[in-house]
Amino acid sequence: MDQLEDLAAALGTDPLAAGEADDLLRVARDVAHTLERRATPLATFLLGMSVQQRIAAGEARQAAVPDAIAALRAALPPAPVNGPEGPG
Repeated sequence: MDQLEDLAAALGTDPLAAGEADDLLRVARDVAHTLERRATPLATFLLGMSVQQRIAAGEARQAAVPDAIAALRAALPPAPVNGPEGPG
């Protein structure tokens, strides 16, 4: 994901750590399937803000990312009974 590393450098931030991309993509999918697709980029922005606040408060990034993802997931409504695509 060289493009994401380039974006991180352009934004003056560290690139994604190993496994973070997969975790972030999974939680983005969860948002898209339990709220609505257009909420996904906004939710991931809020997630990033939460991570940054946690880091500023002294939490290590390695803990801040999964903790923020867990908090976001806990705030989502339950997934549809028949999965994200609805009834079979």
